[in-house]
Amino acid sequence: MFVSGAVIAAIVGAVFNVALAQYKDRSEERARLRKTFAEAFEVAMQYKEFPYAIRRRRADEPEAERVRLSEEMRAVQAKLSYFVVWTEGESKAVGAAYSALVAQLRQVAGTACNEAWKEPAVQDDAGMNLSSTVINLSSLKPFEKAYVTAVRDHFKPFYRR
Repeated sequence: MFVSGAVIAAIVGAVFNVALAQYKDRSEERARLRKTFAEAFEVAMQYKEFPYAIRRRRADEPEAERVRLSEEMRAVQAKLSYFVVWTEGESKAVGAAYSALVAQLRQVAGTACNEAWKEPAVQDDAGMNLSSTVINLSSLKPFEKAYVTAVRDHFKPFYRR
């Protein structure tokens, strides 16, 4: 049986186009995952900043500041809960690392928030400098690193996992 060059070219072109489309879909999916994993980390870092924000709240409007900060914190906590579930659904390893980060974050930064509310609001520029003796969140670093490592490992080629 004789197959013309045009038929062979058409078959090769079709195979190439299908492979290219699959590659594009995989690339877009990886980009979507990278972006969402990064957003999850961003939300964790937003929560981590609350002890500082609470200490630096406006002293002249205490009631308004309580409402503002508690509403912002509520929104961030809801996002943290969302991303815990989302990361677990996308990757068991990334989800476990993110859950551990969030649990430690809520314990360490949450405690720092409670302590910050007990302190008076910063009154002057010099008070804006909050040292690690005032707020120490360094114990979160290993959990942050573990999450970043889990995300990085998630994107390694399948043959390197």
